Amino acid sequence: MTTVLTKSFPQEKQPSIQAAAPGKKRVVIVGGGFAGIAAARALKRADVNITLIDRRNHHIFQPLLYQVATAVLAPSEIAAPIRQLEAKQKNLSVLLAEVKGINLGARTIEANCSEIGSRKLEYDFLLIATGMRPSYFGHDEFARFAPGLKSLSDAETIRTRILSAFELAESTDDEKERTRQMTFVLVGAGPTGVELAASIAQLVSVTLRNNFRKIDPAKSRIVLVDGGTRILPTFAESLSRKAAKRLAKLGVEVSTGVKVEKVDDQGVIAAGVRIPSATVLWTAGVSASPVVKMLGTQTDRAGRAFVGAFMDIPEEPNVFVAGDAATMAQDGHPVPGVAQAAIQQGRFVGHVIANRVRGHKDGRPFRYRNKGNMAVVGKNFAILETRHLRSSGFVTWLIWAALHVLALPQLQNRFRVQTQWLWSYLSGQRSSRLISEGPRSSAS
Repeated sequence: MTTVLTKSFPQEKQPSIQAAAPGKKRVVIVGGGFAGIAAARALKRADVNITLIDRRNHHIFQPLLYQVATAVLAPSEIAAPIRQLEAKQKNLSVLLAEVKGINLGARTIEANCSEIGSRKLEYDFLLIATGMRPSYFGHDEFARFAPGLKSLSDAETIRTRILSAFELAESTDDEKERTRQMTFVLVGAGPTGVELAASIAQLVSVTLRNNFRKIDPAKSRIVLVDGGTRILPTFAESLSRKAAKRLAKLGVEVSTGVKVEKVDDQGVIAAGVRIPSATVLWTAGVSASPVVKMLGTQTDRAGRAFVGAFMDIPEEPNVFVAGDAATMAQDGHPVPGVAQAAIQQGRFVGHVIANRVRGHKDGRPFRYRNKGNMAVVGKNFAILETRHLRSSGFVTWLIWAALHVLALPQLQNRFRVQTQWLWSYLSGQRSSRLISEGPRSSAS
C-alpha cells in the first residue's frame, strides 16, 4: 500500500494528526463507492479540505460485477482508480488505508496505512459510506465454501471456481464427481443471484460449447435457491414471473420457499435434501461494514445506521452515513440499497456540508427519487420497473445496456465494455476466461 502525501509526510517524521490549511474545514469521507465519490464531487467547489479513505485503490461499478465473475468482462473494465480524482479536484486527497477506530468526542479517525502504521485524522465533518458485505445469517462458517460477490477479488474467486470446475470435470473419470463439479448452486434470488445464474447458463451453453472432449458443459446443472416465495421480490410479481420463465428457458432450476441449512465442501443441504456441488455461490443477504459500529449509533438488524432527514446520526449532527451503510424510511418504505440511491444520498450530503460551511441553512430534507429498477436475465432479455412503467424483453435489454454503458466511471471503460459486449454478442465468446493462479511453492 502507498500513502497519499509522501513528500509532505516523510515516514521518519510522520505526524499523528492530519494537517489542514488554516481556516478550512476538514471533511473525511470513508468509502470510495457510489455514495463517497458522489459526495466528494459535490464538494468540488466548497472551501474545504477533503480526505477520502478507502482500503482499495479503485471504485467498482458493482452492477456489472457479475460479468467479471462469469468472464464476460475483465476487472479493469468496470473499475477506475480513486486517485485519479485528485488530479481533477484540488481540494481532495486520497488515502489508501483501513479505518480502525472513530472517536466522536475528539473528532478523530484512526486509519491503518498498512506497513506505514496508524495515523490519526481530525475532521469537522465525517461521512461513512462503506457499503455492505455478504451476510450469512449467523452461519459465517458458510463463507469458506460459498463466496459472496461484493469486490473484484470476490469476482475473480468466483470466476476461478466456475472455470476450474469444468477443468476438474474433464480430468476425472468418476461420474459422481464429474456431476458434482458441473453442478452450480446459487443461494439468493435477488438481482445478483438472477443475473449471475443467467450468465452462467449462457456460459455453459454457448461460450464453452465444443471446448472439451470428455464433457458437455451444456449438461451442467444450475440451481437458484431462495427462502422467499418468488425471485426478485423487489419487483412487481408479473415481472418476477417473466424473469422466472426466462431462467427456466435458459435451463436454470429455480427453487423458492427453500432455506439452506448447511454449506460444506460437498455442496449444500436445502430443505433436508443434499445437492452435491463443487461451486456454491452466496447471493443472499448483506450486512453493513463494521465501520458503522464504530459510531456507536443505533443500527438495524443488518448493521446499517439509522439516519435522520439530513443523513446524519442523532449523536453528532456533523457525522453522516450514506449509501448501503445507512437505513431510512420514506413514505413508509425503506430507501432501497441500490446504486442510484447511494449516488443521490452522497450528493445530498455533499451539498449539506457545503451549505453548513458557508453558514447557510440545510434546506429540504433528503428525498429519494426512484428512477426505476432494472435486472438483466441473460442475452436479449431484461426487466424494468418505474413508477409508471413495467416492461420486459429485448428493447428493455437494449435500454439496460445503454444506461449501464453511460453510467460507467470513465470514457475508456465505456469504450472497452461496448467493444467487449459487441464481440461477445456476435461470437458468443468471453475474453476473460482466466483461472487465477495461487501462490507458488519454492519448488515449483
